[in-house]
Amino acid sequence: MNDVQRNLHLPRFLPYRLTKLSGVISRSLAGKYSALFDLTIHEWRIVAILGSEPGLTAREIGPLASLDKVSISRAVEKLHKAGRLEKRTLKDDRRSAALYLTAKGKAVLADITPLAQKYEDDLLAGFTPEEVEQLDHFLNRLDAAAEARK
Repeated sequence: MNDVQRNLHLPRFLPYRLTKLSGVISRSLAGKYSALFDLTIHEWRIVAILGSEPGLTAREIGPLASLDKVSISRAVEKLHKAGRLEKRTLKDDRRSAALYLTAKGKAVLADITPLAQKYEDDLLAGFTPEEVEQLDHFLNRLDAAAEARK
């Protein structure tokens, strides 16, 4: 063992900090969305993704939403049963379906979007525009570095 071995100090360990921050933010948002719109954070992610990229399959949404197959499947089924999501069977692969927001799903997205944007604005209120750009740049670099290590 090296004499200069680094100790793992969890409060300064980047993966822990990012996971903790993500959890705090997700729980806070989920609390708001659940109470106001009867949506889980997983459902919200799917609604947001389909709002900008309609027609994706559940398999395509998974990596974009950072959700596993089971979470995607449950969220898609709940959205479908609630009338917020429409499934269209693919001609080339009848086991898969393209997913689209219904009018009800689009209305939920329209109602949530300003709340989500305000939440983000409030989180970033203590940063200058330059710092927000730097943060975005650093997050993009971290994302690329993490993807390269998969």
